[in-house]
Amino acid sequence: MPIPWRSSVEVFTRILRERAAEPDAVGDVDVAWDAFAAFLQVEVEGIAGSEDDGDGFIVEWGRWHWNDDLPALSFGRLYAVTDAEAEAEAEAVAEAEAEADGADGADDGLGGQPQYWKVELQLVFAEDPAWADLDSLGHQDTGFDHDGIGPPRAAALREMRRFVESHPQLAAMWRAEPVRSALVLERAG
Repeated sequence: MPIPWRSSVEVFTRILRERAAEPDAVGDVDVAWDAFAAFLQVEVEGIAGSEDDGDGFIVEWGRWHWNDDLPALSFGRLYAVTDAEAEAEAEAVAEAEAEADGADGADDGLGGQPQYWKVELQLVFAEDPAWADLDSLGHQDTGFDHDGIGPPRAAALREMRRFVESHPQLAAMWRAEPVRSALVLERAG
């Protein structure tokens, strides 16, 4: 049974807890990956179909200021939200941003396009020589995949993991214990 897209964090949290992990204290990347893979097989309502790139997923890595520039791995699921609630929220956000910028906010430029939201589990790591040159990889993600739920998505996930493990720095992070983690749902930029 499909879940509402807005309940994604609660569902992902439940899946993590079934594996004895808390969203803010994930201590094992394999457990996080297993939970992410299970979460990606959950049908979601209120989004465009995967054939329209409405439900995608990605693995990202790098050092981001919101994580104190510590190395991080991120497992993300991106939704193209098509429901009226998201449209109204996006218009309100656009108006507030326009007002803050001194504009009138009358035209949000959305034109009926979907709004993009991302469910993201970030795993943050301590510094380590094994991934000190993380930024030298030349790319910071696997690229989005939009394969449909079921065997095609499971195969795409296996390929993503092989790609990540082909880089020694990322493979070392995968085997390490994160110092902290966070699970969020936020509007994607």
